[in-house]
Order: sequence, then structure tokens, then C-alpha cells
Amino acid sequence: MTMAPLRDAPSPPSPGAGRSALEQLLERQSVGLLVEPAPDDAALDLILDAGLRAPDHGRLRPWRFVLIRGAERAAWADRLADAARARDPEKGQLLAERYRAWVWRTPLIIALGAEIRRDHKVPEIEQLLSVGAAAMNMLNAIHLLGYGGMWVTGPNSYDPVLTEALGFTAPSRLVGFLAVGTPKAVTRVERPSRAEHVRDWHGPDGRV
Repeated sequence: MTMAPLRDAPSPPSPGAGRSALEQLLERQSVGLLVEPAPDDAALDLILDAGLRAPDHGRLRPWRFVLIRGAERAAWADRLADAARARDPEKGQLLAERYRAWVWRTPLIIALGAEIRRDHKVPEIEQLLSVGAAAMNMLNAIHLLGYGGMWVTGPNSYDPVLTEALGFTAPSRLVGFLAVGTPKAVTRVERPSRAEHVRDWHGPDGRV
């Protein structure tokens, strides 16, 4: 009988390497001032693959991402402008110009979609949370690769016309956009204090 050769067990990461990666992650923050270049194809593949490693109750894989980049931004800017004017005839033109400017100064936009299964035992909120986790994985990857990103929501994220334009039909939903590029300027934001956000639970009386 032929036996397969034993493989060496993978070496655990060194504590120093782990600290280095974690220290980088602790510096992550949203970056709104972005310039070219956007991540190249190899970096973008890593970013998207990180999103596809998000927690996923029931293995529903609800993540759907639409890339808006290059010359296609012109058509998307038109869609945002039309939607703004339809939502608010009085202020729509001003909003339309703002949205156009945002699209053109953003090297890459990733639309975040959730393909919802309402007939499944996994609650809808958990399916949406999985997409949120995927978005955070991608933001972390964007940061670790040396780029900048910001999760953008607002009226455009909940406009049914724009949702349809991106290929999402109800009950699927658009939950926002990742703006991605190279940071032009970063204003450091102090991390929140753990003491303000963390409590220990004490015993059966439920004190915190």
C-alpha cells in the first residue's frame, strides 16, 4: 500500500507579524478625499475575495457587487442626476451636480447589493448583516493594500430606480456604495475609548 507523504503543518504566524498587521488595521478609517489610481485588477481581486469571506449564516451567499469605473462613470453620473431631480424637483438640480462631481472624483465605486431570500429560515436582517460584514472586509483589505475607501449611503442607496438600474429587483436590495481610490489627504480621527463602548456582564442578575 502506498502512503501519501506527510505534509508539514503550517507554521503559525510570528507574534511580530501579527502585531504589524493588526497595528495597520487599527489605523483604518474612512477616507473621502480620493484620487487616481484605483486598485489594479490584482488588488481588486483580493479586495473582492476578502468580501466573499464574510460570515454567512445558512451559506446563502447574499453578496452582490457591481463595479462602476472608468468611462462607465459618465452614465452612472447621469443616472444619479436624473434620480435626484425626480426625487426633489426643487433642489434636484443642485443635488444632481453634487452627485456628478462625486462620481467623477471617485476612481472606483462598488455598489453593495443583498440578494434577499425571504422564504428562508435565516432572517432577512442576518442576510443584510452578512453583506455589511462583506463590506467591512473589503474596507479592511482596501486599507491594508494602501488604498482608501468610504462606505456611502443616503437617498441614492434606497432609490428603487437606481436599485433596478444596478440589476437588483425586490426583495433584493442596494445597501450602499464603497468609494475607492488613493487617499489624497487623511485627517486622522482618534479611535473611540473602549471604556465608552464596552461593559462586562456580571452574573445572573444581569448587571453591567
